[in-house]
Amino acid sequence: MKVTLSWIKEYIDLDLEPEEIASKLTMAGLEVDAIESLYAYLQDIVVAKVLEVKKHPGADKLSCCVVDTGNDTPARIVCGAPNVRPGMYSACALPGVILPGDVKIKKSKLRGEVSEGMLCSGAELRLDTDAAGIMDLSGAYVPGTPLNQALDVADTVFEIDLTPNRPDCLSVMGVAREAGAFVEPYQKVVKPDVTVPRQRLSGTSIQDHAQVEIKDPDLCPRYSAGLLFDVTVGPSPFWLRRRLESVGLTSINNVVDVTNFVMLETGQPLHAFDYDHLADGRIEIRKAGSGMDFTTLDSKVHRLDPEMLMICDGQRPVALAGVMGGENSEIDSNTTRVLIESACFNPVSIRRTAKRTGIATDASHRFERGVDPDGTVYALQRAMTLMADLGDAAMAKGIIDACPEPVVPACIELDPDAMNIRLGTDLAPREISRILESVEFRVQSSGNGRLMVSVPTFRVDVTRPEDLSEEVARLWGYNRINTTYPPVPARGRPLNPVILTRRAVRNILNGLSFSEAINYNFIAKDFCDRLRLSENDPRRKVVQILNPLSDQMSVLRTSLLPGLLENMRKNTSQQTETLQLFEIGKTFFDTDPNALPDEVEMLSGLITGNRTRQTWYTKKQPMDFFDLKGMVEDLLEGLGIHGGIFTRLDEAACPYFEPGYGAKIHKQGDIGVLGKLSRPVLKSFGLKQDAYAFELDLSAVMSHMPDQIQARPLPKYPSISQDVTLIVDRQIPVGDVLGEMTAIAEKEFLVEEMYLFDLFEGSPLAEGKKSLSFRIVYRSENKTLTEKHVRKLHAAISSRLVTAFHADLPE
Repeated sequence: MKVTLSWIKEYIDLDLEPEEIASKLTMAGLEVDAIESLYAYLQDIVVAKVLEVKKHPGADKLSCCVVDTGNDTPARIVCGAPNVRPGMYSACALPGVILPGDVKIKKSKLRGEVSEGMLCSGAELRLDTDAAGIMDLSGAYVPGTPLNQALDVADTVFEIDLTPNRPDCLSVMGVAREAGAFVEPYQKVVKPDVTVPRQRLSGTSIQDHAQVEIKDPDLCPRYSAGLLFDVTVGPSPFWLRRRLESVGLTSINNVVDVTNFVMLETGQPLHAFDYDHLADGRIEIRKAGSGMDFTTLDSKVHRLDPEMLMICDGQRPVALAGVMGGENSEIDSNTTRVLIESACFNPVSIRRTAKRTGIATDASHRFERGVDPDGTVYALQRAMTLMADLGDAAMAKGIIDACPEPVVPACIELDPDAMNIRLGTDLAPREISRILESVEFRVQSSGNGRLMVSVPTFRVDVTRPEDLSEEVARLWGYNRINTTYPPVPARGRPLNPVILTRRAVRNILNGLSFSEAINYNFIAKDFCDRLRLSENDPRRKVVQILNPLSDQMSVLRTSLLPGLLENMRKNTSQQTETLQLFEIGKTFFDTDPNALPDEVEMLSGLITGNRTRQTWYTKKQPMDFFDLKGMVEDLLEGLGIHGGIFTRLDEAACPYFEPGYGAKIHKQGDIGVLGKLSRPVLKSFGLKQDAYAFELDLSAVMSHMPDQIQARPLPKYPSISQDVTLIVDRQIPVGDVLGEMTAIAEKEFLVEEMYLFDLFEGSPLAEGKKSLSFRIVYRSENKTLTEKHVRKLHAAISSRLVTAFHADLPE
């Protein structure tokens, strides 16, 4: 929205600098994007007085002039205008000046005579359409005065970026109303008089010539119309062209220019019909009905939707309501009778029509946001008065104002205390009333300390007390409201335990030199076969993708291992042999075709390659199963999970592990598995070197994590270590022995730690036997243990282990 300062001052008395006006408008919610000086180029054009005129010796139609431009020496200018004469004042462009159209004036010779500038016509300066002669300025001027000052056309243009909820400011009066609220006392907009001079009235009434019928009052709540006779269609006067051009509109003719001018002035779009092209002198506002074609003013043919609102005469559509008129009723130079439309349309209907036809006009822009239903009559009378004056026309008596339901202003009860709490202000009811009245709200006291506010009909965006609070805040000044903070406790809400667990897992595994991988949830359908899963394995219950991007992304994953193996393949193909990767992600199981899949969040990891980088002081040592087991143990310890048991894994449970190289982790239930990936599985993924992987159920892991960490004081007394060696059957897992020892330790409070430090098989042991050596650490929190006490306790523990596993002690 563009508006000029001089235009605003026609409605209010405003004595503020443009920069201050722009700042106040912006703070009030009408953001000023740019400030431009109108006719700034006229600053370089000066008023010149013609001192002498004589014929050009080499051209009949040229004159050699001597002009006073305010400099010490008069300028010699060759001029071709027939109206140049001594003593006249005109506009002069001296060398170096750039005229509109990027025309640069230079000192030159014309037919042998020196010309030191150019005397300009109004058309060349875009001040008039007359190009037949140079400007003839009436009155007395001081030569050298800038032309924009001499003509008093210096002006400022504000370009305002309006939000969609402020259609009332899509007019000069609307912006003037806002600007008037800035000054003390506030200025009310003074509307131009629309009283019709008696000599402009014809002898007949509009009802004798025209009829209006609204057939869809929901889409058109009000339609006003006026009629003029004996209209002379022609160019608009300079003041009207200047107003339109200053805000970016092009002058067409006096009739159309008046409708545009009044729209910009009041915000009410108007349309002028050639009355002689309206069949039966009738206007009907109705839907288009059955599909038909309609040609708009821009000569484009549009296929009408049955729900589009149309303006029709007695036989056919003549306009797309609120969007654009029709070619069949266009104003032209032969028009003598004009019917003016001033209406209010449903915003949704107009927007739908504009979007479907692809037409965006200044009228549709305003109707889409909502116009003042009570402003149609004033805008119509304003346009008729101007058109009668500029077109030397006569107006039919009266107007037609079809309004099925009277316009009733909305009334809102405002509680000043609640408003002050909402805004953080301390405004008295009288101050609130003054602020609202400055923009034409009507305020009365309701007697209970509250205010009854009548909302002007042009404020279609104000419907509730919160809207009134916003009005008070922006007019009083957002910058005057003190910053306050809500009394909330400093302690924030705890994060979701799942998020905290993921974070802890990432930190621990990063510390173990793992890198996190993030893969798609979609994988290839054949991954089950490549992992050698059995036909009844739950992981074969995959969710099929209806429109997969490719065959490699056709199902939702039920395991994270395929993604990690694919990561390994890509890395090893780039000569990266050592990898430690992990991924946290969801797996999906199709347990019920008629329901969403079950989602299980898993943590999986994979290691391959060497323990350390090969250097001059280290040799290659490939990672093995026990490296992975130690990493998983460290992970569980880091999460506060102690006493996890690793036992032999049934080969059928995870067929992708090498037989004898799989383990199950459990602690009051299964937590996960780990093992060495089998050669056939690695080969199916295009891999050659050994790899080890683990899979943990994240929810099972979380169930064993402590809610809080308990600290113990550092021991005061020394410990005593004792070893025990058991010769047991080879099939007995070490984990079972450690489990039994843990159970004993829970009863014997002096046992602090136990671990396996040696394993031996072979001669001189019998076939099928193995030797397990454990170290048990004893410590008391209250005293220093003696060898005698520890020896007795150690013998009892050894005896229980021998009995439990039918073990032998070494000789």
